[in-house]
Amino acid sequence: MGRPRQFDEQDAVVRATELFWRRGYHATSVRDLGDELKLTPSSLYRTFTDKHTLFLRALDHYRATESAQAERLLAVDDRPVRDVLRDWMLWLVTCPPDGEPGRGCFVVNTATELGTADARISERTEAAFEVTRQALRSLLLKGRGQGELAADLDIDGAVELLFTTVLGLRVRERAGHGRAAMATAIDVAVRALG
Repeated sequence: MGRPRQFDEQDAVVRATELFWRRGYHATSVRDLGDELKLTPSSLYRTFTDKHTLFLRALDHYRATESAQAERLLAVDDRPVRDVLRDWMLWLVTCPPDGEPGRGCFVVNTATELGTADARISERTEAAFEVTRQALRSLLLKGRGQGELAADLDIDGAVELLFTTVLGLRVRERAGHGRAAMATAIDVAVRALG
């Protein structure tokens, strides 16, 4: 009979998420993971099979927490749609007080690092992107329905414009660009809604 695990598997996934988020998939070795998670290579492989499987778990964890938080911030409330949208976009590029500057979004970082080379990873990044698109669509439909946005606003086109702006903002955040310049871009994107 094997020895029981001496660690919290979910905590290990959370810590692996942070490491992959900071360093990326390719720059994170199994040794780095072992050091970060305080696991021997055999424990790491026994629990998670391999680095790729642990990365998928980390991506799923991020989507269930960070992406869900972003979706909640875009959820319809009683404030004007443009204010909700602007605040959400600023939140995306504002490093939390206890966070590291320039981390960007783990999903966007993954998509730019790995592209479509891995079907399982691509499926997850696209699913996360679709959640964002749908949240934007819901917000814009509310704005159009309440007369805050033009009745003839091309919702699909506006969603794609805003989504592309968001991805660009996340890359700029990762590159260390200043918040003031990004806030200017956000204001222009929001004004483009008419």
